[in-house]
Amino acid sequence: MSRKHNPKAMLVTGAASGIGAATARLAPGAGHKVILADINEAGARATAAEIGANASAKRLDIRSEENWNALLDEVWAEHGRLDVLINNAAIVHTGFAADVPIEKHRHTLDTNFMGAAIGMLAGLPRFKAQGSGHLVTVASMVAFLPFPGIASYAAAKHALRAFHHALAIEERRSPVRFTIVYPTATATPMLEKEAEDDAMALAFAGNPVPAEHVARTILDAVVKKPAEVYIPP
Repeated sequence: MSRKHNPKAMLVTGAASGIGAATARLAPGAGHKVILADINEAGARATAAEIGANASAKRLDIRSEENWNALLDEVWAEHGRLDVLINNAAIVHTGFAADVPIEKHRHTLDTNFMGAAIGMLAGLPRFKAQGSGHLVTVASMVAFLPFPGIASYAAAKHALRAFHHALAIEERRSPVRFTIVYPTATATPMLEKEAEDDAMALAFAGNPVPAEHVARTILDAVVKKPAEVYIPP
C-alpha cells in the first residue's frame, strides 16, 4: 500500500463504481488527492462526496479527445499538477460475438481501447512538459485468455495491452513511467452484468476477487512503478 510520505495528485477514470471507485476511496488514506472522472457524473460526485475533502469529481467521456483535453487543462489549473493518470474506465456488451450488433462491438472498442489510448496521448505531453508523470493502464487477464461471450471486450483489452507497451517503448527515454495492470475477474457491477448472460457461463468457474484488492494493488503500483502487475484469482 502507498505511504503518506509521498502524496500524489491522481485522476481515476471509471471512478463512479467498481475498481475505479474502490481505488478512489482508498487513495486519500494513503495521502493522495484524487479526481474521480466518469461519464456518470452523478455517480462520480456521490462517490467523491462519500470520500470527502481530498476528492473531487468531473464528467468525462473518454471517447472524446476534446473532453480529455478540457478535463486535463482543468485539472492542471485547479491542482497545479497531476502525478498519476489511471485509465480504468470500461464497458461491456455480453453475448456470443455473432449475436451482438455491430454498433455494440464498436461501442466496446471505442470505449475500452480508443478511450484509454486517447487518455494516454492526452496525458503524455503534459507529463513530459511537467517533467514527471505515471500512466497506469487497467487492462484484464482476458488480454491473454479471452472468454466466450465478451469477444469485443477481450479484443479491446488485447489491443490496449499492445498500445500501452508500444507507447512505453517509444517513451523509454522520457520522464514518464508506465504501468499496466491485469486483474482477474473482479467483483464489480460490470461483472454482475456479465454473469447474467448465459454466454458467459464458462467464465465463472472461480470466485472473483474483491475490487478493493485490485485497488490496493494499483495504489501499490503507484509507489513502486513496475512495468506490469498481474492479479491472479
